[in-house]
Amino acid sequence: MKFLFASDSFKGTLSSETINRLLSETAQEVFPGCSFQGFLMADGGEGTTDAVLDAVGGNRVEKEVTGPLFESVMASYGILKSGEAVIEMASASGLPLVPVQKRNPLLTTTYGTGELILDALNRGCRNISVAIGGSATNDCGMGAMSALGIRFLDENGEVLPGRGQDLERVCDIDLSGLHPAVKETSFTVMCDVKNPLLGKDGATYTFGRQKGADEAMQARLEQGMGHFCDMMKKKTGLDISEAPGAGAAGGLGAALMVFLHAHMKPGIDTVLDLIGFDEYLKDVSLVVTGEGNMDWQSVFGKVPYGVGMRCKKAGVPAVAIVGGMGTGAENLYEYGIDSVISTVNRPMDLETAFAEAEELYKSAARRMFRFVRAGMQTGKNER
Repeated sequence: MKFLFASDSFKGTLSSETINRLLSETAQEVFPGCSFQGFLMADGGEGTTDAVLDAVGGNRVEKEVTGPLFESVMASYGILKSGEAVIEMASASGLPLVPVQKRNPLLTTTYGTGELILDALNRGCRNISVAIGGSATNDCGMGAMSALGIRFLDENGEVLPGRGQDLERVCDIDLSGLHPAVKETSFTVMCDVKNPLLGKDGATYTFGRQKGADEAMQARLEQGMGHFCDMMKKKTGLDISEAPGAGAAGGLGAALMVFLHAHMKPGIDTVLDLIGFDEYLKDVSLVVTGEGNMDWQSVFGKVPYGVGMRCKKAGVPAVAIVGGMGTGAENLYEYGIDSVISTVNRPMDLETAFAEAEELYKSAARRMFRFVRAGMQTGKNER
């Protein structure tokens, strides 16, 4: 028996690394002498750099950059052995970097994310993937592009710093200072949302509230973003207001597409491609994946969906062990996941489930592997 483990973390309880350990221990218990391999998994959000570096090797680069509130923060990104850079915008511009009481997307910036991209360019990286989940920002990427040399000017010709509240003040965009290496570089945006830039499903009205925007702020940001979109179109001829993913990360997706000519790709597919996942499926008996909570949203680019689709194409069975199942979890059966097993094995509150996460996961893994063993025996008896 040969197993492949590729589960997302259970946020707040189990890391992807811990899950791999629990699966390997349990697999050996039920199938002595089996072989297995485990990958750290992420869908383009938190943990993406770790997952790719763990699988293919490379170096982590630590850099002091400008945080969401223009404070100094330590951020990091990965440079793979191939020379490709993998950047998580959340490392420099993420929501956890802003205390709850200070969350205000009128004041936050993606400047630090731009500094990470700049550093990668200066180190010679000419293939850069940017994971844009978990932002604290709604500046349409003004800050990030400012770090790369673009100047956004107000009515007096003064340079704007690149915050959400600056969107409405842009009167001109000077592209002459954009880092020259941008023209030689291929950019991929790792994104699992399809939201456009503007409107009720856009950056501001979908994600603004969780970043601290009240109704008045949202109205102002939406108006400013509409103005900024018009300015980008006027300067570049590109109108991406309705482009899928343009509204991701408070509009950073739009800026990356317009100014860096980046192409959008689902985060989980980018991660699987970077680690060469398809090659590892050869001769595998079973793939085990999972996530903290599976529901109808899981088919929109989450780890089990991406892994399941690769397994389905390769003809390899896959099962998911999850912390909880919500409405629509069984939709994954259409996307390569053959069975879903919950770690919750009795009535319990969330606090208990979190406290006993490892024990519960291992119990679920044991049940799953024993079912597999029983199925194998059934097949032998039928012959």
